[in-house]
Amino acid sequence: MSQSGSQAAAFFKDVRQSGVVWLVRDDDGSPTHLSSDGTRSLPFWSTSARAQRAAKIWGHELRVESMPLNAWRDRELPDVARDGLKIGINWSGPRLVGWSFTPMEVLNRLAAVD
Repeated sequence: MSQSGSQAAAFFKDVRQSGVVWLVRDDDGSPTHLSSDGTRSLPFWSTSARAQRAAKIWGHELRVESMPLNAWRDRELPDVARDGLKIGINWSGPRLVGWSFTPMEVLNRLAAVD
């Protein structure tokens, strides 16, 4: 399994167990990333430590916040889908790379986790 694949697998397992999703943001909101194929992703992490590393790499006075998994699933994912964004999952490394999924793919993967 690739590094991004193992990070994605860890995301779904972690958030199902903890019931919490982590994000980074500033007063203007959360950063998004435009990929080479033109899709924009909004990243989330499965632990506070992962999100803190991302905030440190991105800088710009970003802070780490948590969101209950149920609120994220029921409110955030539909908003992201309406905005045409994908969900970045546990991006890591010095350039914060990883997999992105559509909100529907995220819901399907969450439902498949034991």
